[in-house]
Amino acid sequence: MNTNKNWLHKKLLLTSGLVSAFALFSGPAFAQGTTAPAAEAQPKEVETVVVLGTRRTDRSVATSASPVDVISASEIASQSSISVIDAVKNVVPSFFASQNTIADAGTFVRSPNLRGLPGDQVLVMMNGKRFNRSALVQTFVGGDTALSFGSHGPDISSIPSIAIKNLQILRDGATSQYGSDAIAGVMNFGLRDNAEGVEIVTRYGKSLDADDGESAQIGINWGLGLGESGFVNLSAEYFDDQGTSRGARRPAAILFEQQNPSLANKLPNFPGPDQIWGSSPTNGWKAVINAGYDLSDNLSLYAFMNASSSEGDQSFNFRQTNTGTAVNAAGVTVNLPGANAAFRNTFFTTPCPTNNATCPAGGFILDNNRFDFRSIYPAGFTPRFVGVTESLTAVAGVKGEATSGLTYDVSATISENSLDLSMYDSLNASFGPQSKTSFEYGAFKQKLENFNVDLTYPMDVGLAGPLTLAGGFEWRKESYTVPTGELQSYAAGPYATVQRLFTQTALGVFAPVTTLPPGVTNIAVPPASSGYAGAPPSSAGTWDQTNYALYVDLEADVTDRLSGGIAARFEEYDTFGTATVGKISALYKATDILSLRGSVGTGFQAPSPGQSNLQNVTTNFVAGSQVQEGIVPVASGVARYYGAVPLKPAEATNYGVGFILRPFAGTSLTIDAYQIDVQNRIFITRPFLVTAADLVAQPSLSLVGAGANIRYFTNGLDTSTKGIDIVGTHSTKLLGARVNFTLAYNRNENEVTKSRSTVISNAQIITIENVAPKDRLNLSSNWSWGDWSVNARANYFGEWRNEQDYPGQVFGAKTTVDLDVSYTFAEKYTVTIGAQNLFSTYPDKIAQSSAINVFPISGGLADGQVYPRSGGPFGMNGGFGYVSLKANSDLWSTEGGKARRESFGFPAFLFGR
Repeated sequence: MNTNKNWLHKKLLLTSGLVSAFALFSGPAFAQGTTAPAAEAQPKEVETVVVLGTRRTDRSVATSASPVDVISASEIASQSSISVIDAVKNVVPSFFASQNTIADAGTFVRSPNLRGLPGDQVLVMMNGKRFNRSALVQTFVGGDTALSFGSHGPDISSIPSIAIKNLQILRDGATSQYGSDAIAGVMNFGLRDNAEGVEIVTRYGKSLDADDGESAQIGINWGLGLGESGFVNLSAEYFDDQGTSRGARRPAAILFEQQNPSLANKLPNFPGPDQIWGSSPTNGWKAVINAGYDLSDNLSLYAFMNASSSEGDQSFNFRQTNTGTAVNAAGVTVNLPGANAAFRNTFFTTPCPTNNATCPAGGFILDNNRFDFRSIYPAGFTPRFVGVTESLTAVAGVKGEATSGLTYDVSATISENSLDLSMYDSLNASFGPQSKTSFEYGAFKQKLENFNVDLTYPMDVGLAGPLTLAGGFEWRKESYTVPTGELQSYAAGPYATVQRLFTQTALGVFAPVTTLPPGVTNIAVPPASSGYAGAPPSSAGTWDQTNYALYVDLEADVTDRLSGGIAARFEEYDTFGTATVGKISALYKATDILSLRGSVGTGFQAPSPGQSNLQNVTTNFVAGSQVQEGIVPVASGVARYYGAVPLKPAEATNYGVGFILRPFAGTSLTIDAYQIDVQNRIFITRPFLVTAADLVAQPSLSLVGAGANIRYFTNGLDTSTKGIDIVGTHSTKLLGARVNFTLAYNRNENEVTKSRSTVISNAQIITIENVAPKDRLNLSSNWSWGDWSVNARANYFGEWRNEQDYPGQVFGAKTTVDLDVSYTFAEKYTVTIGAQNLFSTYPDKIAQSSAINVFPISGGLADGQVYPRSGGPFGMNGGFGYVSLKANSDLWSTEGGKARRESFGFPAFLFGR
């Protein structure tokens, strides 16, 4: 159709322009003379074996029929961030993750996105084995999680960067090869397997232009030999991030200080912002053990384990005690958000006498026995939300090769990820004076059990090379646990409904109050703890889902120039039935320097037990007013009352075409165009307003109360994603030093092609299509000379929108610059000084509009926002400077099965002498 032709025409023009730019960019490196350099001066090329997208063992990046990025351990370790998510985001243009400032539990577990698709449509693997999902299902309503709204993906931040040998990213659909979720691609974290040596890395940094953001990290990797036939590799990291604040004070808090100077110091965080827009403080540790042992030349045992624990402490929205007005940036006086319901109600505490016919049970007497939450929070309160994430994954297997050429790999995985939530500095207003101020919600848990058998067999069938026949079996069980929160975390207390008030007219005789005295208010206050609600016993439990799969895969060199593959997979689930998918791929070597490749395949994403059974309640703020937002299980009576039907798998079709150009030694250029069409994508409905009539029809709705919003999971929309990836690399010598250049560009366009108005709003559609920049470009270089090395990278982020939170505003394109300088001394020690976002580039500030008010009194919105809450594509923290020290030594190595110790220099005291 015409739109596709126009899209293709624009992309071809853009591609030709970028190819020209790459030629100019790499040209000066070639222009070292009029004759070709001598052979020995050419940079040495080292091909990395590709393990993704193929069952063959002789494929490299240059000979893969599907585009694969191979990111080295040094490239990941050189990033300033403590999180693997941010490290990958910095070097892979098609990878996206929001900063998530106030995003409920989405702040503790950030969902990664690849090619604009959600985290549960990207399969993550560790050493080639499926990685468990997080315990968090992404249900935060704001634009922070727009791309992953309703998704249930993994938490890759639990992987220590020092344990990574390399990261391979398959940018192609691969469900037929690896199973559910591999729609956008596959990420495989290969673990270090060195059998000797110790590496210790320490890093400290802070914000460049603010007195916050302190971050410290220490990591160690230790390789040990098991005789001459095996190894154990240990990795561990500890990190402590103090967080940042990039917001302003609320205008209402400023007014409160002016009107109540003696109580100003009771405002949360005074004299700073009363709620924090920035990175939440986090700390924790991560560890990996990777081991292998060769029983013979053709038989090996292997095992690895990943464990982690981290704690985050997030600011929620400020609950104010006062109301007022302020002048916005357009010069108009507007009403500020009103006082929180907890401070607007008069809580009468004298109950009706027992067994009194004129003052029934549950009623209160209008007298002077009253309670006001200002006695606890005289200037309001800002709840603090705490999340402790823990994970443990263990994998063991055996692999080998028979004399016939048959290879086998049999493995088992068991994994658990948990998210334990709690809150302090909060309240449950419906319990009045009996309200607690801290609440425990329990630990959500996601468990995975996996058993795999993978086989390959080479056959000579008269083609240019052996036909590799691969096949296998997989059994998988997932379970999801919703915990029961403590009583007040979810319950509705006696003040959740309007108080029935009575006055005494005679001794023992009472009459209903029909007119309230001046200054007295009588309203229903929300049930559950303010900010987040625990699950009641009726909603808690554990749900399982089991499936098995069979797959077959054929790959071969059909001729000297043409190779191809075909794969098919069948899966059966005990919850929704079966799925069958397939894929065809091919690579054609047109010349010695040019190869063409393409693929087409189908895929699916199975609904998880978490998506099918989750229930939670959070507090949202709509136009400044507090609203309870409830997610209910799709099979529940409440969901069915609002029209829910059982979930089914999302289905996808992937198309990819591209080429590989290697015109010179040390130079390569790949360009790949793709289209991913997803049908029946799993999403969350638009809110259904709970009315008094609904409460009568569905009494369980009392969990949220009248005026609340109810949502549930559904197959709600179709999307089409089109894009181009361009990756160019060049390595040469310049002024006697080694120089490496990399250009990586991604153009990605998301389109919601079909949706239901009961599921998704127009603002959500615009956000999904625009919240990630359509254009990302990384231009990096590395210069090495003797003991010195310099890394520099420019990162371009195109314009973007978040229509849900900032209607009508387009945030402009930005470029950030990263730079680090390293010096190695005494052969073992490397000190690095660097900066991420060296020039402290920030996203555009939120602008005044008819829908958004910016207040000069504070410089921010009514809730203190200055920059977009998601941080934009590169965050709102500005520049970050750091210094690191790395020490390497063959401290422990193996000779004849005996360990020997060498001096490590200054850190030797760690191991004794």
